[in-house]
Amino acid sequence: MKHFTLLTLVLLFSHSLTAQVIYEPFESSKLGQTRDIKIQLPRNYDAEDETLYPLVIVLDGDYLFEPVVGNTDYQSYWEDIPNCIVVGVNQSATRKNDFFYAEETGFPFDEGANFFEFLGMELIPYIEDNYMVSDFRIAIGHDMSANFINYYIFKDKPLFRAYVLLSPELAPEIPALMGQRAPSLEMNTFYYLATADDDVKRLKTDILALDNTLKGINNEFFHYRFDDFQDANHYSLVGLGIPKALNQIFSFYKPITKKEYTEKVLEYEGSPFDYLMKKYEDIELFYGFKKKVVENDFRAIAAASKKKNDVESLKELSKLARQLYPDSMISAYYQGMYYEEDGNLKRALNSYQSGLMLEESDYITKDMLLDKIYDLQD
Repeated sequence: MKHFTLLTLVLLFSHSLTAQVIYEPFESSKLGQTRDIKIQLPRNYDAEDETLYPLVIVLDGDYLFEPVVGNTDYQSYWEDIPNCIVVGVNQSATRKNDFFYAEETGFPFDEGANFFEFLGMELIPYIEDNYMVSDFRIAIGHDMSANFINYYIFKDKPLFRAYVLLSPELAPEIPALMGQRAPSLEMNTFYYLATADDDVKRLKTDILALDNTLKGINNEFFHYRFDDFQDANHYSLVGLGIPKALNQIFSFYKPITKKEYTEKVLEYEGSPFDYLMKKYEDIELFYGFKKKVVENDFRAIAAASKKKNDVESLKELSKLARQLYPDSMISAYYQGMYYEEDGNLKRALNSYQSGLMLEESDYITKDMLLDKIYDLQD
């Protein structure tokens, strides 16, 4: 896991420009006007591929879109989160109307109700029809827009699976209503809330009241995180909160860490390979899309298999490596490792030698294979 600083965030905004960004007007019948939207597609996005990507909807896209795409692009590059499709909605001239709610109910009314329907009935269906998005959706907002995304969690079938509220300007009824709604959720839902020591005082009072309500919720499907940042204000907390939120939302997606290796992989009742399969099955079940086994996890499972003298687990791991990475040294390396641990040194040597013509990976190089070959020849 990489650690973020404000300087890093500034740099990665420009770094994210290597991804595909589309700017287009969107004709809305619900709003009776055209809205400008921004769409970032992942690196090497291919509409003909069957890969599905989480959808991130960013309100206040005029200023919030770039910080979000910078973080998603950066973290996905290091495989800490999946590649995402990010859609920003520009609202600088219309935000007060877009986020309008009735004082009596605290829920969207008039123009606010129209904007509520615009997102759920027009924009998201359009994105689903034209881009390879999964059913795992994330909503991100700041200030007024952060309050607004709450309303989607009250639907019988919530529109989003993750909600990122950065210093929300909460409607008065929201803390009490969320206290009633969160315990009844029956689908895994992530909820991130952030404020700061120098946040707007009237906002922070309500935010702390909401946190006090939510931190006592006992529901296995409700995954909550709260941050109160030090040395930050209403605006600078955005740069701190976005990476924290993404880290929380995709905590189950991440590669195997040292802690997970020690406490879970080595302690698992089944084989290390069984643990790997269950981890990736759980990821698909939890997020609704498949994740290709990353090289970090091959290394962790291979180390655990050797530590436990589980040759059969190494055998299955080598088969998986050949299946997923046929053109990479990964396939030859783990096949050679299996044969070596099984005592078949001749076949191990042949496997390592065959890998010299394949592509290097992040961890496995030609020099590594040559060292293996020389050791076996000696």
